[in-house]
Amino acid sequence: MAKRSFKSSVFPTILTYLGLTIGLVFSAFPIVWMFFSSLKSNTEIFALPPRLFPHDFTVAAYLTIFNDPVKVRFFINSYFVAGVVTCLTLVVAIVTAYGFSRYQFRFKNTLNIFIISTQTVPPITLLIPYFGMVVAFRIFDTYLALILTYMVFTLPYAILLMTGYLNTLPKELDEAVLVDGGSSWTALWRVIVPVSIPGIVATAVYTFLLAWNEFLFALTLTKSMDLRTVPIGIQLLMGQHAFEWNEMMAMSVLGSLPLLVLYLVAQRYFLAGMTAGSVKS
Repeated sequence: MAKRSFKSSVFPTILTYLGLTIGLVFSAFPIVWMFFSSLKSNTEIFALPPRLFPHDFTVAAYLTIFNDPVKVRFFINSYFVAGVVTCLTLVVAIVTAYGFSRYQFRFKNTLNIFIISTQTVPPITLLIPYFGMVVAFRIFDTYLALILTYMVFTLPYAILLMTGYLNTLPKELDEAVLVDGGSSWTALWRVIVPVSIPGIVATAVYTFLLAWNEFLFALTLTKSMDLRTVPIGIQLLMGQHAFEWNEMMAMSVLGSLPLLVLYLVAQRYFLAGMTAGSVKS
């Protein structure tokens, strides 16, 4: 009996760890390959048979990127656009989510359905209409075009995420401020926002990731090199007759580092914010 109980408890554990190990290797191997490829020469990348570790380690690809003002500009553009989109999305999402969480008003359910339905539309189907609007408003090839377009895609999920988090906070927090003579605006920014840091961080990380990695609209709504972002910069390294694979890998590594650091720094808040909305609706 004890032997059977031991097997029934050990085997599921072994299978679980085995599955996690396989998943880890499957997901981490491309990243490891990308990193070591960035430390190879372009010639060695095409060597047969391919090898994971470089024969001669070199940082030439990184030096080429740092010494090229155009490539450095790609990173500046991505930081600026993603940062502005994140800040504006947070402000709008917090205010909107507070209204959905704390007030009852006409067409509330209709608006909720509309916000959710926007997430079901494939972005590529909106490319031509957005391009026409951007040209009509004369903001083509500007930061404003990218920022406004990205916010259209980041706001719905940000509002849903923040609403789910604010629903977990007791309404007594707001009522205490109102009893003391404060306004709803005061309750939001002085009380609700400080205790909603996990939800805000989770929303910020998601928004930044989406804006940083976006490729299709950045390619369509800009044409000058001064406004291109990192994903476009990586694509531009694929020439007609030659691919700069080592520079592509190096730029991919550099582009991934800010996201990795952001997640590691905010991991505790991010996980708390992502799971809080599922506790209470």
